[in-house]
Amino acid sequence: MALEDIALTMTPGIGVKGAVHLLECFADARTIFAATGEELVRRAGVRPDIARNIVQRKGFAAAEREAAYCERNGIRAIASTDPEYPALLRETPDYPHDLYVQGDLRALGARCLAVVGTREATSYGVDMCNRLVEGLARRVPGLCIVSGLAFGIDVAAHRAALDAGIPTVAVLANSLPGVTPVQHTRVAHDMLARGGALATELPSQARQKGTFYVARNRIIAGLAAGCLVVESPDSGGSLLTAHCADSYNRSVMAVPGRATDRASAGTNHLIRNRKAQLVLTADDILRELMWDLGADPATLAPEAPTPDLTPEERTLLGCFPEADPVSAERLTETSGFDPGLTATLLVGLELAGAVRQLPGNRYIKA
Repeated sequence: MALEDIALTMTPGIGVKGAVHLLECFADARTIFAATGEELVRRAGVRPDIARNIVQRKGFAAAEREAAYCERNGIRAIASTDPEYPALLRETPDYPHDLYVQGDLRALGARCLAVVGTREATSYGVDMCNRLVEGLARRVPGLCIVSGLAFGIDVAAHRAALDAGIPTVAVLANSLPGVTPVQHTRVAHDMLARGGALATELPSQARQKGTFYVARNRIIAGLAAGCLVVESPDSGGSLLTAHCADSYNRSVMAVPGRATDRASAGTNHLIRNRKAQLVLTADDILRELMWDLGADPATLAPEAPTPDLTPEERTLLGCFPEADPVSAERLTETSGFDPGLTATLLVGLELAGAVRQLPGNRYIKA
């Protein structure tokens, strides 16, 4: 990243969309600062006072201080024109020109899924978060979970990724190397140690006004191919993240909850209003994101092998039709086992994932 890239976002009068517009007109920050005031007004349509700020390089003193701060604190600054900048985020209309990152930059460009939800997560929400992330981690190579490191579902998603052995990225609404909330500093350190990253658009000189959380949500949505809302009340940051993802033409998914649960009111409404695809399993997410359609076998990691079966369990499994359900009574007749042994073996096969029980005391091969 050139110093001009930091100076662009620190020039008075240039906001996020202003920087995007100038880059569309001049291609890179160095060309912007090499332009005359007349060129800036004519080609980009900027106001004369902002053009003067650019020509007079009013953002450079602050940019030099920021560059020194990043070097002291082990922070990597990347610009939207750098090859390391996340490609999906660059496609959004309001991408941040500058990103400040600690950790492995490759995580930001991995196969990312945003997982967000309420700060007041229930045990059901945390359990679903763990199940879905674990299931995806087994199936999807190069997977990375993106969230905001907030209380509730956010930190549950990060922890589920760490438990599953995959990288995870936290997008923060504060400048690095700080972590908000401070209670999650240990989680953040674990993320960095295991190939993840912390990212923010905020330089150290940003003044916190309490509005950065809303802007942060667009980055979470922009980094990912899809956004999964696990639990949310009728309003909140996770619904804003889902709205951003939808506006970026990214897949929006939601986990349903009971109609009477406040924590699931937002997700249920997203599903009811057809703003989100209902998901119950990791396979539902794979289908929605079309991550299971690649012809290359390496597209998906292999499933975990079925546990070893006893000789009796293998014998009973051999009595199953290939695709049709069969009753326990029929299995007893076919196998020659007594009913008690058949029932015991069926329990073992079900626990091993080899068969599934259906209504009416019938079973089918899994």
